[in-house]
Amino acid sequence: MTPDTVVVLAKSPVPGRVKTRLTPTFSAGEAAVLATAALRDTLDVTARVGARRRVVAWDGPPVRWLPPDATVLPQRGDGLDERLEHVFADLLGDLAPRAQRPTLLVGMDTPQVTRELLRSDWDGADAVLGPSPDGGYWAVGLRRPVPGAFAGVPMSTPTTGARQLDRLRSLGLRVHLLPPLLDVDDPADAARVAAQGPGTRFARVHRRLLRDVDPGTLFEAALAGASVELLGADGSRRPLDAVPWQAMSDADELVVARCEPPVLDVGCGPGRFVGALAGRGLPVLGVDVSPAAVAATLGRGASALRRDVHGPLPGEGRWGTVLLADGNIGIGGDPAALLARCRTLLRPGALALVEVDLDEEADALTELRLVGPHGRRSRPVPWAVVGSRRLVREATRAGFVPVEEWRVAHRSFVALRSVG
Repeated sequence: MTPDTVVVLAKSPVPGRVKTRLTPTFSAGEAAVLATAALRDTLDVTARVGARRRVVAWDGPPVRWLPPDATVLPQRGDGLDERLEHVFADLLGDLAPRAQRPTLLVGMDTPQVTRELLRSDWDGADAVLGPSPDGGYWAVGLRRPVPGAFAGVPMSTPTTGARQLDRLRSLGLRVHLLPPLLDVDDPADAARVAAQGPGTRFARVHRRLLRDVDPGTLFEAALAGASVELLGADGSRRPLDAVPWQAMSDADELVVARCEPPVLDVGCGPGRFVGALAGRGLPVLGVDVSPAAVAATLGRGASALRRDVHGPLPGEGRWGTVLLADGNIGIGGDPAALLARCRTLLRPGALALVEVDLDEEADALTELRLVGPHGRRSRPVPWAVVGSRRLVREATRAGFVPVEEWRVAHRSFVALRSVG
């Protein structure tokens, strides 16, 4: 049956406001891109239904790509139940007694929906409801205005669909159930929905986001607690454990005790060193290319900037200590270039405190990939694995002299002092 009116209930795909359950597997921006693709797929399908009227019930800032032939109806009300109540009242409220105007509403989270599903026969029923496997529903339709059809029904719960069905029946309506359809809530749903509609925009975007991911996205997912692995060039895998980056250890305290202010922490991550040094009243700045790392450091009440160490930095030539902890000497895969850059950041006679590999003979240039949940894989990242012997050789060439080496808690460190 072709409905008289088909409605898409949609929210403006603003990062951080849509598909938040896709994070941290996907970034907020990527979740918004997926939401956009899902909504545009849904709009495309509704254009082929043949309904007399097409409506977008819209919430949030406008976008330029909404179909020009669709009526855009601002959503009203606080909760989803109130918004649904108002949408159907706005669209059916002018009907004469006993008149009918079959109106079908779908959400923006089922990009695999088909024209045939939207034209399903209502089998003479007063209302239709399309259940979702998570306990919600992907579509609902009414022939005439039904005050109270939605108000007070608990939304976004495992029993929402059942409660909605009970409400419609309690109002004396005959309800026809549409075929169930999975909607996109979490990353596992996204993968299944993409597989169900492989030719959709959503599926194409999803496939693109699974491969050649920005490494920073998966690094931030690890900081947020997602399970992320490091994939070596030889195929080896090991967990990217972000837990040690969150809190100071005894080994970290020994590093902090050696710092001479002001301190620049290169690749500061979530800022445990920056926070600890600031807490001792020392001037310190963290730099990192990850927005999430910088935000975490700022959240500790410490100072941080989103910068690449090889780009312009404040205080060049005046820092008292440059800190390269957690193996960050490997950044970029070129320890010689990194040490030379650190030398330009330091004042004469200042310190570089470097954490190196436990194997003093370690000397390898490799590429690492980050592998995240649901098969997400980053582009390769050049990385160096450096032991103390290689470090001392490169440091000497860069204008440093080694002054101390120590090991504690299965970690190894070298202190270098710049030559005046």
